[in-house]
Amino acid sequence: MSDEPVSEPEIDGAAPGKALSAAARRALEEAAARRQAEAAPEKPVELGGPSGPEPTRYGDWERKGLAVDF
Repeated sequence: MSDEPVSEPEIDGAAPGKALSAAARRALEEAAARRQAEAAPEKPVELGGPSGPEPTRYGDWERKGLAVDF
């Protein structure tokens, strides 16, 4: 097993046009696999919450079109 640069197709996260060593290529492939396996957590369904867009999306509370600061 040698760490000589290998010129193969580009890997996500690698610098374009740079030759990667086998260890660097393996590390980038492992990182890509971890990112792909990591699923976004599902948000629980809110019961009795406001319908429509999040009312606190501008840093204050919006109710019936009026913004109210706390």
